[in-house]
Amino acid sequence: MGVLSALPIISVGNTCCCLWVVGGGFVAAYLQQQMQDAPISPADGALIGLLAGLAGAVVHLIISVPINLVLGPLEREMMRRIVENMAGAEGFRDYADRADMISGPVKAIIGFVFMLFLGAIFSTVGGLIGAMVFRKTAPAPLNAPPL
Repeated sequence: MGVLSALPIISVGNTCCCLWVVGGGFVAAYLQQQMQDAPISPADGALIGLLAGLAGAVVHLIISVPINLVLGPLEREMMRRIVENMAGAEGFRDYADRADMISGPVKAIIGFVFMLFLGAIFSTVGGLIGAMVFRKTAPAPLNAPPL
């Protein structure tokens, strides 16, 4: 979840109902169910989804900082060229100049807080859904009388 959300082009999947974040909670619930013989409860799925969201926010921060350091100058240059070629877009030029003033660490902190809160919420939903989808049937009691 954190890696897919941090990659430049692939992160667009999050614009579709937080696809990578919900998917991270969903996969976490699947893995939790595979490690247990007993069925997991929806509360267990929600908790594991929440933990996956928190871990995903940290991974997103760790991955996005080096990517932004490498691609940041390229993005600024592309934006500068686009704005130069736009005729009659003075308002957009002002917006682009203000957006360019936000430094890398500030962007990283804003992205981390965004992923921390929204990631926790949506991955919890994904974990809840995953717990219901992947829930195993309860094993029969061992000392049950034959029918």
